[in-house]
Amino acid sequence: MIIITRLRSFFNVITSTIAFYPTLYSIVAIFFAFAMIYAESRGVSGFLQENAPVLVINNRDTARNLLTTLIAGGLSMLVFSFSMVMLLLSQAAANYSPRVLPSLISNRKHQTILGIFLAMILYNIITMMGIEPDGDNYQLPGFSVLIGIISAVFTLGAFVYFIHSISTSIQINNILKNIYTLSRKRLQYLVDENDYGQEFPDSSGWYTYHATRSGTIQNISISGLLDLAKDCDTKFDLIATKGLYVFKNQEYIKSEKELTDKQVKELGKNFNFTESELVSDNYVLGFKQITEIGIKAMSPGINDPGTALDTINYLTELFALRMQKSDKSIVLDEDENPVINLKTITFKELIFNVLAPFRTYCKHDVTVMQKLLDMIAQLLRFEPINEDYKEVLHREASMMIQDANNSIENPIDLLVLQGIYDRMEIVS
Repeated sequence: MIIITRLRSFFNVITSTIAFYPTLYSIVAIFFAFAMIYAESRGVSGFLQENAPVLVINNRDTARNLLTTLIAGGLSMLVFSFSMVMLLLSQAAANYSPRVLPSLISNRKHQTILGIFLAMILYNIITMMGIEPDGDNYQLPGFSVLIGIISAVFTLGAFVYFIHSISTSIQINNILKNIYTLSRKRLQYLVDENDYGQEFPDSSGWYTYHATRSGTIQNISISGLLDLAKDCDTKFDLIATKGLYVFKNQEYIKSEKELTDKQVKELGKNFNFTESELVSDNYVLGFKQITEIGIKAMSPGINDPGTALDTINYLTELFALRMQKSDKSIVLDEDENPVINLKTITFKELIFNVLAPFRTYCKHDVTVMQKLLDMIAQLLRFEPINEDYKEVLHREASMMIQDANNSIENPIDLLVLQGIYDRMEIVS
């Protein structure tokens, strides 16, 4: 199970790089080109020349000129496409947030199209190298050249789609929707799988163990920890929170019973450390990225309140779902006994980390403050899994109206905000 978790983490990281699918397609194209060379040696072009001569190019100069043109054109499209991708990433980092780059880089559509370009170029290069000088009884690899032409036509279609895709992926609505979808999917999974009826024993006197390296805890092998807890007849209480950065020698886990050096080494294998932050592995990063986009939109250089309001809409949806999840996350064994206590970011910490930047940088904007108060009022209408969540919301609303009173000078604007706050208190 540990191996499966580590392989999944490795796959998530490797597929998030821009070179993954282009490299994969290039390797396939190289093998296919050599397979066609073998097929040509078996007389496939000669067979087609006899039965379907219209499909076979049998002029050496024509074949070379066609392949040269296709290779040069493919290189031009490849350079243009890479330039467009770099421009996309640069604009996204400048206008939104550098943290959205991993999701854009890992876009499989763009990686696939770049891979198609590389595959076509490499295939045609190998095919052209296989064209031999004039000789007796030599059959030109006309069928391989025909496949190269067909691949070029297909590449042109992919290029047109690439222009469409690159122009839509930079739109902020699509970026926000992608982050929201990944966060909601992960959060819904956690809401569905957790059992909130169990209590975990006090771990104040347990043995504490320290991290052997620094990095962000991207994944934790729960099944591996369960097996280790069963073998060692112990329980684990995680101190470090998944998705947060852990420093070397920092306390990160407690064990009910003392572990041997070998067991401590096995314990560390259940944690996957990385420097990247993937929303698909941690929903909290979705809140973080959406918040950063909203704050960046309100910066003087961009000044886009509409985007800030859109981010608040997505945050409202995510917070409504988060209110259905307990702050506790306890893993049970086969006998329904609590064995692992996972430390998760609490609702109080999460909403404070989201709203504090908005209060700091947007408290002067009445439309944003009104939207934030409306968000809290909307969340108060939901029935949370823990009634303490409503107290947290009231506290955030109180801090928000206080900051607004200190920053907004127009008395009419303040009356509007105060009216929302008063209705919120009456309804609750």
